Amino acid sequence: MRDPSMERENGASDSTAATTTTTTTEITSPPPMNSPRQALIERLKDYGQEDVFALWDELSPDEREFLVRDIESLDLPRIDRIIRCSLHSQGLPVAAIEPVPENWVSTVDGRTMEDREKWWKMGLKTIYEGKLGVVLLSGGQGTRLGISDPKGCFNIGLPSGKSLFQIQAERILCIQRLAAQVVGEGPTRPVTIHWYIMTSPFTDEATRKYFSSHKYFGLEPDQISFFQQGTLPCISKEGKFIMETPFSLAKAPDGNGGVYGALKSSRLLEDMASRGIKYVDCYGVDNVMVRVADPTFLGYFIDKGAASAAKVVRKAYPQEQVGVFVRRGKGGPLTVVEYSELDQSMASAINQRTGRLQYCWSNVCLHMFTLDFINQVATGLEKDSVYHLAEKKIPSMNGYTMGLKLEQFIFDSFLYAPSTALFEVLREEEFAPVKNVNGSNFDTPESARLSVLRLHTRWVIAAGGFLTHSVPLYATGVEVSPLCSYAGENLEAICRGRTFHAPCEISL
Repeated sequence: MRDPSMERENGASDSTAATTTTTTTEITSPPPMNSPRQALIERLKDYGQEDVFALWDELSPDEREFLVRDIESLDLPRIDRIIRCSLHSQGLPVAAIEPVPENWVSTVDGRTMEDREKWWKMGLKTIYEGKLGVVLLSGGQGTRLGISDPKGCFNIGLPSGKSLFQIQAERILCIQRLAAQVVGEGPTRPVTIHWYIMTSPFTDEATRKYFSSHKYFGLEPDQISFFQQGTLPCISKEGKFIMETPFSLAKAPDGNGGVYGALKSSRLLEDMASRGIKYVDCYGVDNVMVRVADPTFLGYFIDKGAASAAKVVRKAYPQEQVGVFVRRGKGGPLTVVEYSELDQSMASAINQRTGRLQYCWSNVCLHMFTLDFINQVATGLEKDSVYHLAEKKIPSMNGYTMGLKLEQFIFDSFLYAPSTALFEVLREEEFAPVKNVNGSNFDTPESARLSVLRLHTRWVIAAGGFLTHSVPLYATGVEVSPLCSYAGENLEAICRGRTFHAPCEISL
């Protein structure tokens, strides 16, 4: 493999050579190839990856051309650097884990009504001024849910039949309206929240078509930007490329942490700056209860003056399989560790002063960043080139084989943060992930559906409404359209004195 100093010297010329060759191929049809291009073979030898041509003699002309194009599309110096840095990092000692200091978390119990009202108004004012952008992590397919479509297209079975995408789009519409009404002086003016939706090569086309066919769910087409996360070759434990077929590499998305690099490479960070965006709300598509562009969270974030923030929920029990926020080293930065990194004694340890688990703050992929910080992270992660190595079954030309996927995670950014604020939310109000098919033990469409119906039922009763139901209430409830209410507000005029038969949707 090539020396890092040589990479810096030769990276630009390598990239230029690849680009030039690809462009020429597209303009003129090359003659049939009886052997791989010599320059390409030499480049692959530099990185120890020449085995990708092992079955060249058995390939058809079209397959040979496909393989050459596949290899030429790679930024080989960058990929080699990532493989080496990531494999090397696995053998390095990890700083000791410490609990998050109590004063770093804004707990539900510790917040006053005055704080909430102040943050809500501050957030709405910031949204009214066009300073908030929203990033949706939506690169995954719904394979574990039994569909091949993008996960955001999934309908969890609510009375309205709405998909995850539609519910989230309508929450944006609701917040835009609230910001215009609450902050605007005199006649209301339109408020626009720009929505940046990260797809993957496997979901991009289907996602765009889905939004277009549904007329963007009432949003303006030009307030949505789609962009793709990157992919990386899957590798063996020795760092060799795995071939999915004799003429193509096995590749996988680079993790939800690829959002930082993807925003930069697609020049969308520049786009945000040109729109006057200063703060970025970032979340995952599979949480049906996500409060997109939450004004309270935004106001809290601004008030704290932090570079990054995350919503957290308390672990339900010590062995719950969720990542938790910790401190790396004495006085070190916040980061997230997976449940498998905590031994049983640490996972069960109790803070004697609070009575809570010492490691209790679960990461639920609800984040807020300044735009300046995202720019810093995009540069830092690319420079450091350290990815998590996920051992998985990789499709290969010899059937499934054990190999490594290279991934970055959204929470990798916290290691770069000069300050991070944690904001506790209630699981039953803001976190209902949809990950596993019905019949699984947790995070199913059915469990998420019931969470929504129960929350909205509480909203309706608090607003003076009544329910009738022909099945037990614990198994049903009502759904409140996001176009009616964002978080239970402004429902009195719709609900007071009225009776609703569950299950049903309450809409405008």
